[in-house]
Amino acid sequence: MNVVKLIRSLMLLLHVFVGVGAFAGGLGAILNPVAPGGASVELLKTGPFETFLIPGIILFTLFGLGNLAAASWLVLHWKQPDRGALIHGYASGILGAGLIIWIVVQCLMLRMIVPLHVIMFCVGALQGLYALKVLWERSAFPVSLVKQVLGGLK
Repeated sequence: MNVVKLIRSLMLLLHVFVGVGAFAGGLGAILNPVAPGGASVELLKTGPFETFLIPGIILFTLFGLGNLAAASWLVLHWKQPDRGALIHGYASGILGAGLIIWIVVQCLMLRMIVPLHVIMFCVGALQGLYALKVLWERSAFPVSLVKQVLGGLK
């Protein structure tokens, strides 16, 4: 297996992993916003939410459906990777950055860090690095601006 297929396979796995987990977790929070999965609303006492409904909707839509859509896009363009790479790069970058922000905010609001937070932070970073690679290779925005600035510093 060549490196490109290996990286794309890893991205597919990460999108499915995050998508399925966020879909299930978000749905649980939507259906039972007071105690999803046995979590107490006491966890939210330092944050702006009284129940898990709003976080559940965000988790379900952005990270659940978003990552599953990115995984689907990747599969649909598997045989012609260059054709769908730019859109997948942007999607991975947005989802990865969003996941990092989500995890940092969640840790601050809950005032705790558990191993799953570290794992998901790393997954978001990998998604972001993949996006940077794709956008850099194609000199796509915003990388094109960065290259111009760096080129002007010579």
